[in-house]
Amino acid sequence: MSNVSLRNVRKTYPGGFEAIKGIDFEIADGQFCVLVGPSGCGKSTLLRMVAGLETITSGEIDIGGRVVNEVEPADRDIAMVFQNYALYPHMSVYNNMAYGLRNRGMPKPEIDTRVREAAAILEITTMLERKPRQLSGGQRQRVAMGRAIVRQPKVFLFDEPLSNLDAKLRVAMRVEIRKLQRRLKTTSIYVTHDQLEAMTLADILVVMNGGEVEQIGNPLEIYRKPATTFVASFIGAPSMNLIPMRSGEIGLQFAGDSRGTAEAGILGVRPEDLAISTDAVATGGITLDLTVEAIERVGPETFVYGSREGAHGVSATPGELPEGEVIVRVPGQIAPAIGDRIRAIAPRDKLHLFSADGRSRIDS
Repeated sequence: MSNVSLRNVRKTYPGGFEAIKGIDFEIADGQFCVLVGPSGCGKSTLLRMVAGLETITSGEIDIGGRVVNEVEPADRDIAMVFQNYALYPHMSVYNNMAYGLRNRGMPKPEIDTRVREAAAILEITTMLERKPRQLSGGQRQRVAMGRAIVRQPKVFLFDEPLSNLDAKLRVAMRVEIRKLQRRLKTTSIYVTHDQLEAMTLADILVVMNGGEVEQIGNPLEIYRKPATTFVASFIGAPSMNLIPMRSGEIGLQFAGDSRGTAEAGILGVRPEDLAISTDAVATGGITLDLTVEAIERVGPETFVYGSREGAHGVSATPGELPEGEVIVRVPGQIAPAIGDRIRAIAPRDKLHLFSADGRSRIDS
């Protein structure tokens, strides 16, 4: 078994800065776990603590049923793939992949078998005699992954391995990493700030912010039911529209719903759940009158950026939602012109409601 358990893990640096604030979660054997969050949220620090490259202030990290707090990195039975590849420039691809196994005193025939098997999996067999300088960025990343694969570890750790690649290659390598992990069935922890990478790779997604876990779960469930406004705005592109609700306004949007009794809160609606309409008002949902400020055409769809009525001196009417920017995603390339006034609507079942501080979700 190679499950990974983190139990109340904390990291405090000299001077009192608390980088990791008591994190608890478990990764089952063979799962692909992605840690996602903005820069400085603690995701790389947490990964390095699992690897043994950062000391733990308190709590426990358990790998395969063994607490590894005091275990040296080399003895944790993990393999790490770094952002910068970390290949030896003077060694061939073969020797880069074999180096760690030689240091462990593994017999030459077994080293050769492991290296060639990994090279075949990664489709780099024809490159084994090349030096890193003769490889493209994507090929170097394959070699870095091959060096991890030959170890046959209990856990793979990936520290933003695709961030140095161009956009097209990132997509290709993302698919390759997921196919590879499913083939090897090795427990994996992957760090990224890219929410699209996180959504497409993860079996279990851990959204981090300020050294804490905001939400853990299946990526689609997190997308459909974000637990906080931070998660709602971070997961999804474009991010969810968030509109503060004054006292009494919630009841207008959620009449007959238990959510309608809330005194104040933040209403959320995804851009794809809004539609441009000529209807007078949405029935059992939300109606937003907007002035188009910007248009983004991205091929199969268009993002319309609008400002709420009232932003340019228009008097607010009773029950009107506060002004602010709203994004509407529309299919195709046909969109209103900048300066047009439009009406966007969304049904009640597509609306999200959060507490006034954004720290919790309010469900019906």
